[in-house]
Parts: sequence; C-alpha cells; structure tokens
Amino acid sequence: MKRNLHFFTLLLVALPFLVSAQGFQLPKDQKFQKIRFELINNLIVVPVEVNGSKLTFVLDSGVSKPILFNLSDRDSVQINNVSEVTIMGLGDGEPMQALKSNGNAFKLGKAKNYNQDLYVVLDREINFSPSLGIPVHGILGYDLFRDFIVEINYHAQNIKLHNPSLYDDSPKKKSRTLPLSIEKRKAYIQGTVLTESAENVPVKLLVDTGSSDALWLFHQPEKGLEIPENNYEDYLGRGLSGHIFGRRTKVSGIRIGDFELKDAKAAFPYRESFTYLKNFGDRNGSVGGEILKRFNIIFDYSRGEVTFKKNGNYKTPFQYNLAGIELQHNGLRYIAESIAGSNGIVKNNKDNSFGNVQILLENKTRLSLVPEIVVSGIRAGSPAAEAGLQEGDVILAVNGKRIHKYKLQEVLKMINEKEGKRIRVLIERYNKDLLFSFVLKKVF
Repeated sequence: MKRNLHFFTLLLVALPFLVSAQGFQLPKDQKFQKIRFELINNLIVVPVEVNGSKLTFVLDSGVSKPILFNLSDRDSVQINNVSEVTIMGLGDGEPMQALKSNGNAFKLGKAKNYNQDLYVVLDREINFSPSLGIPVHGILGYDLFRDFIVEINYHAQNIKLHNPSLYDDSPKKKSRTLPLSIEKRKAYIQGTVLTESAENVPVKLLVDTGSSDALWLFHQPEKGLEIPENNYEDYLGRGLSGHIFGRRTKVSGIRIGDFELKDAKAAFPYRESFTYLKNFGDRNGSVGGEILKRFNIIFDYSRGEVTFKKNGNYKTPFQYNLAGIELQHNGLRYIAESIAGSNGIVKNNKDNSFGNVQILLENKTRLSLVPEIVVSGIRAGSPAAEAGLQEGDVILAVNGKRIHKYKLQEVLKMINEKEGKRIRVLIERYNKDLLFSFVLKKVF
C-alpha cells in the first residue's frame, strides 16, 4: 500500500563525514544572497545547482549532509569520488545502502561550495514528489546553516544567506533572540509544553525545517509528557529507513520564548521509528514547519542564537485532516472538454510542474494531459472512510470543481476547509464515476 510521504526528517548516523576545505561562500564584499522558495505543505523548497544540473531541494535543518533521493530516468547528475556506505534514519525499517560522494559543486544563486559532500539513495520508494505536487530531488541542511547566518522569511517566501563577517547584528524590532544549541550538526531550542493537567513541562526540541508537522513529542511519562486521552493512531510519514506511525493529538499549548501557541497540533511517534537512537538523552521531541512558518527566523549557528519574529501566519489555525484522506500525484491522465476556439496544439502550461499538454480537436473538444490525483491513504473511522472512499480512487472533482486546474495542496485544502462543511467528491473507480458526500468533523 503506497503511503503519502509528508514528513521529511532524514537523519544520518554513524557515518565518517569529511570536512569541506572551503564550505559555502559568497563573492567578496557581497553581504547576502536572496533566494526565493516555494512553501509547500509547510516545507521550504529551493532551487539548487549540483555539478551543473538544476535540481530542487527541501531545506532541512534536521539533516547533516545533503542527500539525493529522487533521480528519475530523465535526470542527469554527475557525482564525483563515489563509494558505498550504509545509512539509516527515521522509520521502522533497516539500514540501507547508499553512495557517498565528495568534491561536488553546489550553487544557490551566488552562494557556492566546490567541495561538497553528498549521499545518494537509490531506493525509488524514497520519493516525496507525488505528495508535494512538484519534483523534489533531495534535502540540504547543516552545511548551509553552518556557513551563513540564515534568515528565513516564511511570509514573503524568501531566504537570505548572510555573510557572517558583514552581517548587521543590531536588535530587530518586535523580535526575540533565544539560545540555540548545536549538537552533532543539529540545532535545539528550549520550550515549554502546556499539558491538560495544567502542568508546564520544559522540553528540548530539535528545530526541524524538514518536518511538515507542527510538534512531535516523545512519550516520556517520567518527564510529564503523557499522551493526551483524546488521540488516534495515524501514519505520520516516511523517513529514510521506513514508515513512521504514532498517535495524533493536541496539547494545551507550546511556548517558545515569549511566544505561546494554544491548542497546538502534536504527535507522539512510536519508539520503533527511532531505532537509530540508543536513547533520547535530554531531547524531548521536535518542532516542525507548521509552527516555524508562523515566524520569520534568523539562525546564527556560529553564535548559538536564533531570532523569532511573528509574521502574518502567526494566527493561522492549525491544519487538521478533517476528511481523513491523503492525496498524491499518480502520473498523468487525459481529459476531454468542450470549448469554443480554433484548432491546433496549445503549448505546455508552465505553471504545472508535472506537465499539461492541450490539443484542440476539430469538433471543438480540448483533449488535455493533466496530473492524476489519487487517494493514497485513508484514516479508519474518518468521514471519508465512512462515506465509502477507498485508497486508489482517482479524484475528479470537489464540490463541483474539476480539480485538474488546481495544485495538489489546493485540492487538499478544498477537502479540509472547515468543520461542518459538506464535501462532495467525484471519483473514478474501475472506469466508473462515483459521487460521495460527507460532512467534515472536528478531530479533537
């Protein structure tokens, strides 16, 4: 059963890392490099050039070294000085074989590193593109944060890579600068979880821009981290070493510095997903993109500081899967539409990363090749499941709107708009069109 891949913490352990002689650098006297990104499912997707090939990466502060994991037959990327290694990370599976490469040229705008180490995972199951709706080839993290002061503007969707020696570190208005501890190439902050019992539990959290979720907590009753009574079992995502399952719930609140978010979405992953960790030490969980996107953030690894400032996303309600279904792209399909227009071939729609070829026929019918969106997972007992939807159903329309004109994340939003709304979904199953209707219910 193919699962939606919507969690991106990929961690490498027990590997002999090589230290780059140079690291990332900007041209002399250039203060910063500004890079636009796409925010998809709370994840930062940036353009990266690897040895001359233009690719897309998720910026993942939870990963130690860049990883390539989705090279299709159409991709051509040269990698240098290759050897075999064993890697593992989150998930309930076993360690896997991969390729280690050094001496590679990475470019993000004018920020360049000509001696970058990277790892290549050849397992085609590690592919997050279908669940994001655009091609994603890998993840990049620590090396970029190490070499620059990284300013992430989630609201404007851009990143500034600041030259540390030229950076203006004067205090920013309405912002809070907090301690950031860097341990084994990963960043941690202190926070406080507000529990149902009104007890405030201090927590140490991994800062994980590569997680689309809000808050992950380890079940540690001895430290006051109990799973709230109102919860349900769910598939949390896919890690490098397999699937991740756990309990979804919410906590009364999470406090980071002076900022407090009430009724915060949370998940307690099962211990089996962390087999690479002998023990959790003093770590209590991780904070991901659904919380981080509510701030504009400045990471200064060299000084051990992180600066938070509220942005326009701060009061955005936490996103819950009210319908209970996951969606993903599943190749392409033809659709026919009656139109008024001339004959001929229409060029590819450049706004659709998966391609959209249109052909106009003599009888004024347009035949288009568009992305196919399917149900990739369904939660037992959810409104969609009770209505009769099944994995593998092809989504054709939502509330009368043909979905081929919408991006994947827009379709997900349409299906999960608000509690109490009736959703009508037209699907194709075994070459038959079926209409299902259900009402969105509050999860907690």
